[in-house]
Amino acid sequence: MSSVAYGILWVLARAIAWLCFRFRVEGAVPKQGGVLVAANHASYFDIPLLGCGMFRRAWYLGRSDLFIPGLKVILRWLGWIPLKLGRLDRKAIDQAIALIKAGKVVVIFPEGGRSLDGRLRQAKAGLGMIVAQTGCPVVPAYLKGTFDVLPAGAKRPRFHPVSVSFGPPLSFSTTGNGDGKQFYQNVSRVVMERIAALGGVAPPPHHASAGARNAE
Repeated sequence: MSSVAYGILWVLARAIAWLCFRFRVEGAVPKQGGVLVAANHASYFDIPLLGCGMFRRAWYLGRSDLFIPGLKVILRWLGWIPLKLGRLDRKAIDQAIALIKAGKVVVIFPEGGRSLDGRLRQAKAGLGMIVAQTGCPVVPAYLKGTFDVLPAGAKRPRFHPVSVSFGPPLSFSTTGNGDGKQFYQNVSRVVMERIAALGGVAPPPHHASAGARNAE
């Protein structure tokens, strides 16, 4: 997709979001460099609303089973990276890593799917793997109100205020991190706690005791 086409779609999405959902944005994504944005996920509206909350083009890791035949080309054109569920999708992860190393913005929903009740869930390993292999900063983001607009199972959206809050970038040391699994868990714990703090909600179970001291 050309930058002009993306810009036009961004303006349209932003205008619709403001008119229908009184859309507000707090914070911002760094203007330059490869970045991984990690956000909560409670609605299909998360992706377009998160996108129009950033002033940079982004690519999105998303479930491959959402790709309806005939729409795959359009979705990929819009920047979607199909991610297979149930196992580690190295192809999708490697594509995200390549984009970040090229200085792009990649969005990941660490929980691995939409929340059925709006509450945060524990993050999957993909978040930590991307950080370990790129050393990129992670920008936590919290989308508030999208669950009320279109929760899982709803057939039509409802009008409800929506906002997105971006937190300061988090950096993690990728040297001397010891066991890879432990590093992934540490990254997931810290990022999910920051996402929870942005939204003023409870962090996922078993993540409440970790602190910002784990981020460097």
